[in-house]
Amino acid sequence: MNGTTTLSPAFPILLVDDEKPWLRSLSLSLKEAAGYDNFLTCNDSREVLPLLAEQSVSLILLDMTMPHLSGEELLAQIVAAHPEIPVIVLSGLNQIETAVACMRRGAFDYYVKTVELERLVTAIQRAFDLRALQQENLQLQSRVLNEELDHPQAFALLLTGSARLRGIFRYVEAVATSPEPVLITGESGVGKELLAKAVHTVSRPGLPWVAVNVAGLDDPVFSDTLFGHLKGAYTGADQGRPGMIEKAEGGVLFLDEIGDLRPASQIKLLRLLQDGEFYPLGSDTPRRCRARLVLATNQDLAARQASGEFRKDLYYRLTAHRVHMPSLADRPEDLPLLLDHFLEEAARELGRAKPTVPPELITLLGTYNFPGNVRELRAMVFHAISQHRGGILGLTPFREAMGLEPGCPMGVSEPPVVSFAGPLPSLEETGNMVVAEALRRAKGNRSIAARLLGISRQALCKRLKKVSC
Repeated sequence: MNGTTTLSPAFPILLVDDEKPWLRSLSLSLKEAAGYDNFLTCNDSREVLPLLAEQSVSLILLDMTMPHLSGEELLAQIVAAHPEIPVIVLSGLNQIETAVACMRRGAFDYYVKTVELERLVTAIQRAFDLRALQQENLQLQSRVLNEELDHPQAFALLLTGSARLRGIFRYVEAVATSPEPVLITGESGVGKELLAKAVHTVSRPGLPWVAVNVAGLDDPVFSDTLFGHLKGAYTGADQGRPGMIEKAEGGVLFLDEIGDLRPASQIKLLRLLQDGEFYPLGSDTPRRCRARLVLATNQDLAARQASGEFRKDLYYRLTAHRVHMPSLADRPEDLPLLLDHFLEEAARELGRAKPTVPPELITLLGTYNFPGNVRELRAMVFHAISQHRGGILGLTPFREAMGLEPGCPMGVSEPPVVSFAGPLPSLEETGNMVVAEALRRAKGNRSIAARLLGISRQALCKRLKKVSC
């Protein structure tokens, strides 16, 4: 457990009833049944509106029969002044007419006080979910209209000039405070964990950040890692150990590579997301999960659930807030910015002067699809700086990494499959098309185009002269 005490819900539930014993009994029952521990109580209906003017609340549980100001009168005033606050009416009488009247006046729901506590807890959670959805819609609408970021520092490590990526940042800001999980997808090396950290910075700054890579974990290890265990839970458990959920209490728990979870672990993750509770190994008493969950994968979860490798119910539970990070090849405008940043970083860490960059380097990098994305570009730059001895930065280390140097093992790959819809072109026509494509990728740079084609610059120039004749 960490030293930070986090109340649930974040804003208190207001209990309004003229009977003080009932207020105390209800608050204790809700704490035991659902883990709620943030309450305000009021036993004078005349004090409710002044209280709401001073204090934000998440929900109101309102008694129907009270002196001074009845529940029905107070309900109308609350709905008029604070329509965003859900109100659940509690009454000692089971009267359909009264229930219908309350719902028409704007109550979220109506229950008799003798109702099963579980039903009331379910209604409270539905009210929370609805209010969260309404707030998210308002935030998303505001974000669409606003081009500026409210928390630019949260995204400082995700260097970009891409309008597409900045749109993703605005979406993340809008959903960061939602209680729903955030799923981040994208290829390896695109910066999924950096985006998850941005969610943490925006929504729960100063509170714990805990990251777990769940790839390859079998079910017992997954359970022990996330949920922890009690002393004596299994052979060798000489002392209890809190799981990562407890260590992340109040903050963000980041689960990476969740597309690789085994079926039994998928079920446990689904129950955690649905119920908001977990059982440490060896315990029969559930504990509330008070951490925000952010999850990431480089797998195509839609394809995996279609093939039966990933549970459909878990897939749908994860996709309430889904963010796809584009690959570096999909945002080539970021290459100059990232290259300059990594050159400075590598030069500083390796104790070298930042080298002069040849103008054709960006063009050369623009012809590569970067399967390792930003992470691969960084590795390229560090490798090149480690070999650099002064003057203009050499292109050879980059060509080697791209598999363009003769004899380079990275250049060995499966030949591309080319198909033609109509009649086959002649070999001469095919060659001309390939040359034109190489020049397009090289942005007219003949030296780079020649290397892409695996011929000398002189041979390319000779061919171009022949074509122009």
